[in-house]
Amino acid sequence: MKNFFYFNKGQRIGVLILLLLIVFAFLATVLMPIFVKKDEIESGEDFLREAMEFRANLIENERSKSKETDFFPFEYRSYPKYKPTQTKYELFTFNPNTADSATFVKLGLKPYIARNVLRYREKGGSFRNADAFARVYGITPEKYEELKPFIQIPELENEKQIAENISEKPGNTNETADSKEFPTQLKTDNIIDLNSADTTLLKQVRGIGSVFARRIVNYRNVLGGYTTLEQLKEVWGMNGETYDRITPFLDIKDEQLITKIDVNKASIERLRKHPYINTFQRAKAIYEYRRKKVKLTNIKQLNHLEEFTDEDWKRLEPYLSFE
Repeated sequence: MKNFFYFNKGQRIGVLILLLLIVFAFLATVLMPIFVKKDEIESGEDFLREAMEFRANLIENERSKSKETDFFPFEYRSYPKYKPTQTKYELFTFNPNTADSATFVKLGLKPYIARNVLRYREKGGSFRNADAFARVYGITPEKYEELKPFIQIPELENEKQIAENISEKPGNTNETADSKEFPTQLKTDNIIDLNSADTTLLKQVRGIGSVFARRIVNYRNVLGGYTTLEQLKEVWGMNGETYDRITPFLDIKDEQLITKIDVNKASIERLRKHPYINTFQRAKAIYEYRRKKVKLTNIKQLNHLEEFTDEDWKRLEPYLSFE
């Protein structure tokens, strides 16, 4: 400090200025945090934080793109939605009583529906008119309306034609209803009970041969018994001439022989087997309604089912019981 006074005036001024600068620098470092606004500092920190986050996002995006490239190396392309092609079919005239399964499939019916038709015919069933074909299980109302104009069921002129168009089950011969000479016509006082007669007794009636006798008995077993002679017209191959010839010698004497279906206990399959129900949809409709009720007591409780007409219930009533 002594030497300070030995400096000339210019040197002393320089030293003082240097000391002032040192003091100013020291005070600036100490006092700056006090005078700088806090929000400016924070905004700087926020900017730095956002910058770091942005950089992290860029890195993550690059990694994601890299993974997608590994799993999906090809560019995405827009393809039209797959639409199942509809099977083409033809519409042409056919007879449901003689058509084979290939014919039904060509008409647009599914194979299982064709099998249902063939099984129905094998059991002795027949389609007397176009409306009867609508009852085949699996045929929708729309499909039936499409096929209806093409259904042709010609009336066979005689029993010989009928028998030739029917393939009998294994073990049965293909003899026609008129292939044998019929015995002498019965007297009018010898009337045969349609529900108790066997094939041998039925063949004693002129106009009934082995084929018709067998069909009459088979249909009786499927029905559960005849309630009217008119039901003979439902036997496969029965025409008006034969019907008029044989009915004077037939009668229904004992209706106690009618086998009835207990609606409150019968399964869907049992219901379906009856010719007047015949389809799964109808049998299920009865079965499901029965399940909703505690117990059915009469046929009127079923009249509302849309699967049946009033005529259907009239035909079915003798075969249903509500025990």
